[in-house]
Amino acid sequence: MNSLRALSAISTATADLMDDYADSAILLPPVFRHFGKRTAFHGPLACVNCFEDNSKVKELLESPGYHPHTNESQVLLVNGQGSLTCALLGDMIAEKAVAQGWAGIIIDGCVRDASILEKLDIGIMALAATPRKSIRQNRGEINPDTFYCRGQLIKPGYYCYADLDGIVILPEAV
Repeated sequence: MNSLRALSAISTATADLMDDYADSAILLPPVFRHFGKRTAFHGPLACVNCFEDNSKVKELLESPGYHPHTNESQVLLVNGQGSLTCALLGDMIAEKAVAQGWAGIIIDGCVRDASILEKLDIGIMALAATPRKSIRQNRGEINPDTFYCRGQLIKPGYYCYADLDGIVILPEAV
């Protein structure tokens, strides 16, 4: 066991989680880049389905980022269907997420205002950055019963662990 891992009986490093929980772990593909100041973050998941419309992302991130049952800071996972057309998160919504106590945001799509996002004390991962904003038409779903991201079935409330090695999702916290 390496000396850093020995400091804690349970590691939340994604490499260690994959070693210890490979049978139950969901590993998202290594297509996401870090944009926020935090490069390691974790928490129970809240989920949003949307396509090129960040209305539901904004709505959720303007609300308290603490899980109602555990009071832990949550991670928002957004299935933007991999669209590179427009950003689903920018600096103003991200600043509200920080103020509301969110641990992190993962977007299967784009962000904008990257130079500001990197200064915010929150984990932010996305496919890419683009200057184009989304058009808000109040479309999308918050915490749907059936939620897929990158072909993986994920349920709101699962636990997300993200760091420089990637994103691991488990049915329960470790």
